[in-house]
Amino acid sequence: MNNSQNELDPTVQTSDLERTYRLGNQIIHAVNGVNLDIYPGEFVTLQGRSGSGKTTLLNLVAGLESPSSGRVVFQGNDFSKLSESALTEIRRTKIGFVFQSFGLLPLLSAYENVELPLRLAGVNRKEREAQTREYLEMVGLTGRSHHRPYELSGGEQQRVAIARAIVHNPPLVLADEPTGELDSDTANVIFSLLRDIAGEQNIAVLATTHDPTLLSMATRTLEMSDGKFSELT
Repeated sequence: MNNSQNELDPTVQTSDLERTYRLGNQIIHAVNGVNLDIYPGEFVTLQGRSGSGKTTLLNLVAGLESPSSGRVVFQGNDFSKLSESALTEIRRTKIGFVFQSFGLLPLLSAYENVELPLRLAGVNRKEREAQTREYLEMVGLTGRSHHRPYELSGGEQQRVAIARAIVHNPPLVLADEPTGELDSDTANVIFSLLRDIAGEQNIAVLATTHDPTLLSMATRTLEMSDGKFSELT
């Protein structure tokens, strides 16, 4: 972490975060005492095998699951003190999501998929058009804006998904295995795009991956195993 980040408040902070499940007579520690600060402009990656706790941690950071103990603080807001409607509003307006399977609406064009969060937020038409075109250009898809998902390659679909995730200028983007269904060259393009967006838009990005070749692009990399992690870089 550089000195400029030390002068900033973290976008999201977890303190002694735990999430346990009961499986018969066994207690499973999916997330086990995690402390993590992520700052504006950082691109932090989590690596680890399936079942290591990566996705559960993302769900906790998003407020989609409640911790068994510990807390998540997002821009000064302690999730444990917020109502479900307040958490939903934070997810809708302040967190962008990128999924392994893209999550695009199949009957909408690339343009309409990216525009949708702005439409749901009540942004006026002129501003919606300007922002949607700006972010499609940012991910290099201006010429494909009227194509539907089935007419796009996997890499193009994921770029649409990234544009949709950031079009409303969220302070945090959570990406769960965003390159899991892509070939290695396309995966490099997508991770490079996430890195550039984090730096240029001053967005905090937390992404999971199984691919060790992508880790060098991150500001920080954390290895997760049995619900805990150790910082690699």
